[in-house]
Order: sequence, then structure tokens, then C-alpha cells
Amino acid sequence: MSDVSHFDVAITIRAETSFADPDTCKFTINKTVHPGGPFFFDNVENAGGSPLVESLFALSGVAHVLVADNVVTVGKKSDVMWSDLKPRIGAALRTLLLSGIPAILETPSKPITGVGSDSELRAVIEELLARDVNRSIAAHGGQISIVDVRDANLYIAMSGGCQGCASSQVTLRQGFEVMVREVAPQIIDIIDTTDHGAGSKPFYPRRSDGEKKNLEVAVAEPAVP
Repeated sequence: MSDVSHFDVAITIRAETSFADPDTCKFTINKTVHPGGPFFFDNVENAGGSPLVESLFALSGVAHVLVADNVVTVGKKSDVMWSDLKPRIGAALRTLLLSGIPAILETPSKPITGVGSDSELRAVIEELLARDVNRSIAAHGGQISIVDVRDANLYIAMSGGCQGCASSQVTLRQGFEVMVREVAPQIIDIIDTTDHGAGSKPFYPRRSDGEKKNLEVAVAEPAVP
């Protein structure tokens, strides 16, 4: 079986259930999810802090995940229906793609053990930004910078395409924050100091009230039928 779903004009996902193995479904996206591969994960412990893989295993019924370039193949447990699981997988894929955060961390930073001083926390997060985060969201014309680390609270600013971007909070809360807590679990809170209202080049153009209403309807629709 095959079906095509549209979240917006930029992202399409084709879901194809295997005839040979009805518990396996291939999701083909018109954008690269993660270059290279294949990368196979048979449990969340092997995910290594990879945002997409962890979000998929968080869905009840997912048994294994295979990622290769623009294709994500998901195996499910036999007692779960694809009609329930497909929309949630589609939503997880779109959330990741809209965030600009890497799907897989091939060389995750070693978490800080113990309390960790503010300067230690800053150094580890700077490395994360340079190695993984900003390289990825640069494709959207965006960047995240550290403003300060004070009393284990991280203050950041988003610039470029991330300033005023409709997906900036997706990038921050469901992408960057997850990655920060993997490498620096001592961080208490992440505070966005960005003046998003002053953004001049959002990745998604500003819309009229009528267009915003249409967008909200589109977002509410199931990701994959």
C-alpha cells in the first residue's frame, strides 16, 4: 500500500507498507533526513541521543528503525495497527525536518559527570552547537548562539532564519533542548532571549490572519493517513 501526505508544499512523505513483511513500512521523504547510511537501531539504547530515533521509539509499538538518506524504514510490533502508528511517525518526521536539528548524532559528546561548573557546561554546549546544531540549521539560514550560562541556566539567542521563524520553538524545544540535555543534563532551564518580532528573514514568510488560520487547520490534519 502507498499513500502520499502533505504538511506544506515543502515536505511530502510517501508511506509504503511492505507486502513481504506487513509489519514494516518505508517512509520516503522529498528531503534528506540524514545523509548516508544505512543506520539501524533495534532499541532506544542504541540511539545515542539521536533526536529522530529517540522520538520514534517513544511511540508505542515501534520495534526498529532504519535511516538511509531520505528514507526511514520503521518496523512495528505485531499487535499495533499501522492506521494508528503512521500518522504519529509522519508527525515525528516533519517535526524533525522543520526543526533543522540533525536526525542522528554519529559522534555524540560525552555527558558531563558531577555538578559541572557554568564554564564547563558552556564549553560542552559550544561544542554541540559547532559540531552538530549550527551546521544543520545553517541550511535554513539560521544560527543559535550562547548568550550566557549562569547558575546552570542556559541563555541563548537565535539569529538569521531562526529569528522570527514559525518553527523556531520546534527547533528549540523538540530539537536543541533534547540534545543539550543529552550532553549537559545539569542544565536547569533554557531561556530564549531572541526578539523574534524583529526577525527580518524568517524561514517561513509572515502570513495574514486568514492564511494563519488555514495553516493551523493544515497542522491539525493527520500527518500520514
